[in-house]
Amino acid sequence: MTKPVVIVVGADKGGVGKTTVSRTLLDYFNTNNVQTRAFDTESPRGTLKRFHPEMTEIVDMTATADQMKIFDTLNSGLSVTVIDARAGLLSPALASLRDIGFLDAARSGQITFAVFHILGSSIASRDEIAETASFMTGATYFLVKNFMNDTQFFQWDESTYNSYFHRIKNATELTIPKLNEMAYEQVEVASVPFVNFVANKGRHADAANHSFVLRGYVRHWLANVWREYDRINLTDLAGAKSVTRGGEK
Repeated sequence: MTKPVVIVVGADKGGVGKTTVSRTLLDYFNTNNVQTRAFDTESPRGTLKRFHPEMTEIVDMTATADQMKIFDTLNSGLSVTVIDARAGLLSPALASLRDIGFLDAARSGQITFAVFHILGSSIASRDEIAETASFMTGATYFLVKNFMNDTQFFQWDESTYNSYFHRIKNATELTIPKLNEMAYEQVEVASVPFVNFVANKGRHADAANHSFVLRGYVRHWLANVWREYDRINLTDLAGAKSVTRGGEK
């Protein structure tokens, strides 16, 4: 049986674009034929589920019953579980994973565990990094700079930057570039995955009439995001092989 893979995407600050990153991960895994499911912890409304309704379930990460729904079903046959953690819930979620023995299982090699920590631009993010890093033994830790919101990294001097980033063992930095604002807005209005928008498809894979220009912006941006995922061998983490793709270079 394939070892389960769990990826938590989160931050201890809102407005840093964590759900956008989760959406790109789901598109990436689907394109690479990796069986994936997702949990949206923005209970009860959900944001990720609006874009990927068929593969996403809304849960409350603080509720024991919903924790069981996620972690008691890791051997369901789907190789990757993506958890989009509600803003401010990353540290409490990691503490819960510690308390239920999940982190011990990851350390012992029973589960592949990765965290995509979406960083804010303020100096407070350095405290987030230090706190999150304390849970990362046995996990793969990605520090994600998301420029979607015109974020400027970072509001501290280079020596401080280096002291926080370089002292964390096995942490890997990722960069999510900025997407043209009008293109991003139109994907939001369409409420479809990025890949559907590029392919000029609607929510049910039916033909759509999305702008050729805006589709081009999204295609170029998504190719750059996926190039970052290829660089960190994300499909290897999931126990799969990357699909050869044409398009942007």
